[in-house]
Amino acid sequence: RVQLVESGGDSVQAGGSLRLSCKSSEDFNVYCVGWFRQAPGKERMGIAKIDSGTGMTWYHESVRGRFTMSLDRAERTMTLQMNGLKPEDTAIYYCADDCSGQTRGQGTQVTVSS
Repeated sequence: RVQLVESGGDSVQAGGSLRLSCKSSEDFNVYCVGWFRQAPGKERMGIAKIDSGTGMTWYHESVRGRFTMSLDRAERTMTLQMNGLKPEDTAIYYCADDCSGQTRGQGTQVTVSS
């Protein structure tokens, strides 16, 4: 079974930036991979996805224009560059080897203070 390890989470002030990384033990899903987050008391939600079928990257409206997802299949790594962080971005962030979030890592904590 594929193993995913996220890193890069930290505590930052509003307006700051973080870069999350995800390393996979196997080649990524050829169809769709993504980033998810789960805030305290809320359901997990997808925030960025790369769909190889359409060749498009999708972002949730709450992060569009601030977050950028990239994928390096050769290195089995995907990243999430997060700029202009807001307190509402506080959550555990997961990478997933699908676009449903079922095959995901343990997550990395991002805390944004005002």
